[in-house]
Amino acid sequence: MLPAIDPARSLLVVIDLQARLVPVIAEVDGVLANARHLVEGAEKLGVPVLLTEQNPAGLGGTVPELAGREAMAKMAFDVTRTPGFLDRVPAQADVILAGCEAHICVLQTALGLLAAGRRVRVVQDAVGSRRTENRDAALRRLAAQGADIVTTEMVLFEWLGSAEHPQFREIVRAVK
Repeated sequence: MLPAIDPARSLLVVIDLQARLVPVIAEVDGVLANARHLVEGAEKLGVPVLLTEQNPAGLGGTVPELAGREAMAKMAFDVTRTPGFLDRVPAQADVILAGCEAHICVLQTALGLLAAGRRVRVVQDAVGSRRTENRDAALRRLAAQGADIVTTEMVLFEWLGSAEHPQFREIVRAVK
């Protein structure tokens, strides 16, 4: 049984939400909106955020609504194979994953993190694939492998922990 998501132990990793890739993602508006809520909530709550970009020379940079933040370029689908990535993920981290494609880079990264002994939370309403059946199959496989499947609001409200949190109203206003 996994504990509640602790903002002090969390790392948000947003995978490959890039200009040339997102137009072909099914239900992309919801994926982007939820990824943006997660990034903005993480920044307000002091949770580190890391973006990845798959082959940025070919797929372009991160979408404008998330650009301007640190991004790690990669060629491997599993970012844990990129030199230096795992060094940035504390051993006890709750790694929150969002992005695309769910059945390729998100899946392989989650499997790599699980193999490295990290706790993985995949945000189902903030991940996407070109075809919804690929996303759904990836989420089922990840759950069976030990990843925790969560939603954007689950993450944000677990980070807050209480309606008395100083950022509560601002975060609630953003997601409602």
